[in-house]
Parts: sequence; C-alpha cells; structure tokens
Amino acid sequence: MSKILALSILLMSMIANADSTSAQKLEGFISRAKNLQAEFTQTSLDETGKVIQSSQGDFYLQQPGKFRWNYNQPYAQQIVSKDGKVWFYDADLEQLIIKKIDKSIGDTPALLLSGSVDLNAKYTIVRQRQEGDILWIKLTPKDTESSFKYILVGLKSDMLYGMELSDNFGQLTQIIFSNITLPKTLAPELFEFTAPAGTDVFEG
Repeated sequence: MSKILALSILLMSMIANADSTSAQKLEGFISRAKNLQAEFTQTSLDETGKVIQSSQGDFYLQQPGKFRWNYNQPYAQQIVSKDGKVWFYDADLEQLIIKKIDKSIGDTPALLLSGSVDLNAKYTIVRQRQEGDILWIKLTPKDTESSFKYILVGLKSDMLYGMELSDNFGQLTQIIFSNITLPKTLAPELFEFTAPAGTDVFEG
C-alpha cells in the first residue's frame, strides 16, 4: 500500500469518526433536554448578508413534540406546537394560522430538538467547525424537497448555544440562546393556545 493511499484512508477514517462523534454529541444533548427554557435573539439576513430583522423572545421545549416561541420584540408573535399541529399567532395582525406538521414546516429548529425526529434518517450530520469551546454541527436534509439547505447547531460545553438555518430562498436565520435551563417540569399551559376574541383564524 502506498503512503499516499494509506494517508488518504487514515484521513477518511478520522473524518468519519469526527462526524460520528458530532452526531453523538447532538443526540446526547437532545436526550437530556426533556424540558428546556431559554431566551433567544434571532437575526434574519438576506442573500447579500444584509440584516432584514432582529427579534428577541423566550423559548420553551418539552419532548416529545411540544414547543413555544414567544417573540416579544419588535413584534408580538407566538408559535406553539402540540399534538402534530402548530399555531402561528400575530398580535398586531390579530391573526392565527393553524397548520399540521408536514414536510412544509417539518424542518423547523424546534422540531429538530423536540425528540420526535430521527436525525440520522432525515439528515446527513457532519462536524462543521470548532470556534473556541463552541462546536458547530451541520445537518443537511436528505430530502431534496426540504425547505432548508442546511441547519447548523452550536453546542457549548455540551449545552445548546445557537442555530443557523439557510433556506432555499437565500435567507439566513441565526438564533443565539441565553439563560438556558433544563427544568424537571414545565407548566402544561405553556403549550396551549387560545385565540383572543376578535382574532381571524385560518386552519389548513
């Protein structure tokens, strides 16, 4: 066996082991995050890298399949998921949209963490980069019809740090979490949503 071939095999083995370790780290975090609450800052950028919007709020997750995003600034919006449905509420528009979870919204970051997704079946998982003590893991959907090109998950000391989502329209969404805790329980009403009186409701 030539030295070049032997080196190539060694490098391929190292990359495969790194990818396997990254997947295990991500799965390990998800297995621990039965209940999670955090604050977040979300930044959306267009295809040129220009900031379109920056938002702040609170995030709650309960496995399997329950989550809630409370957007507090600059607009009051809520996204709540339970029992295979998602409620999108916009306070300014007084509008509520209810959708079943399917391929069109099946790659949302919260679902990725919800414990209801087989990551290895749905994504190709590789180690993207290491920035100090932050490990960035790249998940590329195996489904070519996915609404996202890729999703990055950042783990800092085996705890969730951030996420980055690149969609098929050239838009990039970056989410940085803070004040993360893994409580033993979360209030059940966090994952309930009742539309305020006068709300226009659309379900599909």
